Amino acid sequence: MDLFRKESLASYMKTDGQMPKTMNAGDLMAMGIGAVIGSGIFILPGTVAANDAGPGVTLSFLAAAVVCGLAGMCYAEFSSAIPVAGSAYSYGNIIYGEFIGWIMGWALVLEYLLAVACVSTGWAAYFNSLLASCGVDIPKALSGPFNPAGGTYINLTAILSVLSITWLLSYGMHESVRVNNIAIAVKLLIIVAFIVIGVFFVKKANYHPFLPYGAHGAFKGATTVFFAFLGFDCISSSAAEVKHPQKNMPIGIIGTLLIATVLYMGVSLVLTGMVNYKYLDVANPVAFALQSVHQGWLASLLSIGALIGMATCMFTAIYASSRLIYSLSRDGLLPTSLHQLDKKSHTPKIALWAVAIVIAIMGGFVSLDSLTNLVNIGTLLAFTMVSFGIIPLRKRADILNEGGFKVPLYPVLPLLSGFACLFMMSFLSKETWIGAGIWFVIGMVLYFGYGYRHSNINNSITLQA
Repeated sequence: MDLFRKESLASYMKTDGQMPKTMNAGDLMAMGIGAVIGSGIFILPGTVAANDAGPGVTLSFLAAAVVCGLAGMCYAEFSSAIPVAGSAYSYGNIIYGEFIGWIMGWALVLEYLLAVACVSTGWAAYFNSLLASCGVDIPKALSGPFNPAGGTYINLTAILSVLSITWLLSYGMHESVRVNNIAIAVKLLIIVAFIVIGVFFVKKANYHPFLPYGAHGAFKGATTVFFAFLGFDCISSSAAEVKHPQKNMPIGIIGTLLIATVLYMGVSLVLTGMVNYKYLDVANPVAFALQSVHQGWLASLLSIGALIGMATCMFTAIYASSRLIYSLSRDGLLPTSLHQLDKKSHTPKIALWAVAIVIAIMGGFVSLDSLTNLVNIGTLLAFTMVSFGIIPLRKRADILNEGGFKVPLYPVLPLLSGFACLFMMSFLSKETWIGAGIWFVIGMVLYFGYGYRHSNINNSITLQA
C-alpha cells in the first residue's frame, strides 16, 4: 500500500482546463475580503480591547496580520506555481502524496462546511431581529435548531440563506461574482463611513494608557484576532477559473490581507478613540460607540453591513467548498458524479448542491455553538502544511513557476510561517482537538474504505500492471 503516491500537475491542468477563466485580481480580492471581513469587524476590536489589549488592540491586529501574511505568501506561491482547483488539497496531493493530500482536503471540508453553517445561523439571528424591529416575528418553532424541549424545530431562515446563495452560484461565476462585488462595495462603504465619521469623535485621552495590560496583553490579543484573518485561503480554490493566475492569484491573496489589515486596524483605532476601552465589552461595541456620540443612524446601518458581511462570507465558503469537493471527486477519492461540470454554466453543480444540502441541514437543525473552534484547527493544519510545503515545491523540477510569485527570504519565511501556525494551534482547547480527532478518524475510514481503491492514481497503476 503506497500512501505517498503523487498526482501530476499536468493531469490536473488537463482536467481543470475545462473550467472557464472569468475572474481577475479585483474579483479575487472581493472574494477574499468577503471571506475575511464579516460581522466580526464590528465586534472583535471592542471585546479584545476591553479584555486583553486596550487601545493596543490595533497592534494586536498588526501582529496577527504579519503572521497571517507569512502563510498568505506561501499560498500565493503555491497558487502561482500550481494554478488548479482544490487549494491546499491539490497542493498536498502533488507535493506530499495522496494520503497527506486527503488529510489536508478533509481538514478543509471541516473548515468550509462548519464555517458556512455557523455563519448561516448568525445571519438568521440578525435577519430575524431586523424583521422583529419592523413588526414581523418569525415563529419560534422556525427560528432555531432541532430542540423540542426549547420549542424550536428548524432554523428556516438559515436554510433559506444557504440555498439562496447556492442558487446564485449555480448560474456561473461571471454572474455571481458581479453580485458579490456589489455586495462587497456596499459593505466596505459602511465600514469606511464608520472610520471617517468616527474620527471626528475621537478623544486623545481614550488612548492613554495605550497598553494597559502591557505587551503581554497585546500579544494575547493577537492570538485571538489572528482567527479574524482566516478565510483568505478560499481564494486559492478559484485558481482554475482565473485569468493569468501566475499574476492575479498572488495579487488577490496578498491584496486581500493588506486591505483587511487596514480596515481592522482602522476600526480598532477609531473605536478605542471614541469610547474608553473599559466600556467596550458589550454585544455590539461599534454600535454602542456610535450611540454614545448620538450617531444612531449609522448604528442602524451596521445591521445591514453585518448581514451583507455574513452573506459574502457564505458566498465565498460555499464556492470554495464546492470546488474542493469537485477536486476530491476529480481524483476519484469521492464519487465521480461530483466533478461533472454543467454544460451551460461550466460549474460543478452537483458538487455545489451536495455541499449546500449538507450545510443547510447543519445550519437548520444542529446546534453548532460548541463546534465553532473546529473551523480554526482545520484551517491552521492546512496553513502549516502549505507553509512547510514550499521547500519540496522549490525542489520539483517539473514545477518551474517561471515569472510567478515566490516567497522571499527562502527558506526562512516558509519555516517561520509553519512554526507560527503550529504555535497558534497550541492555543486551541482540548475539546477542539478531540473533536478534530474524531473528524479525522471518519476521514481515514472513508479514505481506506473508498478513496484509496477508487483513486485515479490507483486505477492507472492497476492498468499499467
